[in-house]
Amino acid sequence: MNNKMLNLLLLGLALVAPLALYPVFLMKALCFALFACAFNLLLGFAGLLSFGHAVFLGTGAYVTGYLMVTYGLTPEVGILAGVGASALLGFIYGTLAVKREGIYFAMVTLALAQLAFFFYLQAPFTGGEDGLQGVPRGKLFGLVDLSDNLNMYYFVLAIFIAGFGLIRRTVHSPFGQVMKAIRENEPRAISLGYKVNQYKLLAFVLSATLAGLAGSTKALVFQLASLNDVHWFMSGEVVLMTLLGGMGTLWGPVLGAGTIIAIQNVLASGPLANYIHVIMGIVFVLCVLAFRNGLVGELQKLIRKNFN
Repeated sequence: MNNKMLNLLLLGLALVAPLALYPVFLMKALCFALFACAFNLLLGFAGLLSFGHAVFLGTGAYVTGYLMVTYGLTPEVGILAGVGASALLGFIYGTLAVKREGIYFAMVTLALAQLAFFFYLQAPFTGGEDGLQGVPRGKLFGLVDLSDNLNMYYFVLAIFIAGFGLIRRTVHSPFGQVMKAIRENEPRAISLGYKVNQYKLLAFVLSATLAGLAGSTKALVFQLASLNDVHWFMSGEVVLMTLLGGMGTLWGPVLGAGTIIAIQNVLASGPLANYIHVIMGIVFVLCVLAFRNGLVGELQKLIRKNFN
């Protein structure tokens, strides 16, 4: 089966999935899959580990939620505003962070994200620990009522496909090839004449923008923006999703996000609900020890070994 047929099969499954699974669960999985893909664009293809990427998810959610609650914006305008705010924040944070490398880059992103967390905790418009509640879904272009879960699901699916398509196009573009070159050997990329910091900044802003898109969409799905969206734990969770699925692969973060969301959903309604974080930690350790290439990476490795 070639890639085109596989993509058509996955699209068909996504279109009929609400007939078999709860739409809100599917929408949550798609939002986090887009978030993980955005993070993977930075880590998997540019080699930049951000420990504070949840700040862009949360910024998109808070800005979209606040503008829709306060000014009654339509969902498409609210999402654009949230995405714009995340892109602007990504440019500011990226400008400060890309001048550092390795663990220093990761620590700068974590420190900046913590600053944003305490801002959202203290700012009066965020609702503090209660979060920003009652975000209306509204009507898409004034026509489609998004309060219906099925309509909302197909809207979220369209956003995910657009975001995933942009990432796929970016990875296979000349810009994407330069990102990979920087990841593999940054001094060599510099010696070839590439302005490495500019490429890394562009990758950072693009990743932050897509993370903001995921956050804005999530705020509409759950009609809520909360501190969980900007907490450092969320930044760690997206690392786990990416590593579990397969860092540096296109479909790995999608599979990783779907697996983590499914595990959390199952555990939350069972007797192990109080041990979710412990179980996630065990999954992370097993992933690092047994699946260093992630689920998709190991599968690709197995196919190459047995069928090539």
